Amino acid sequence: MDELESRLVNCFATVFPELAPPEIPSVSMGSLASWDSLAGITLLSLIEEEFGLSISPDDATDLVSFELILNYLQKDYLRLSPKDAE
Repeated sequence: MDELESRLVNCFATVFPELAPPEIPSVSMGSLASWDSLAGITLLSLIEEEFGLSISPDDATDLVSFELILNYLQKDYLRLSPKDAE
């Protein structure tokens, strides 16, 4: 598990403490009863804070699983390489 994925697992673990870390990568809004609209907003807010980014409302509607969020973050990190940040 790379650093990005590990940090995302920690975000999910904070919002959904009932999940064991090995379960988190397979979670989606449809598979987790506690992932309601409030939990989704809380999760995305935590992710924005953790990764120092802003998720647009248009993008947020598509971020309904761990895998989709991880893919979104990976694309964002590829776009904002460390050289660009200097």
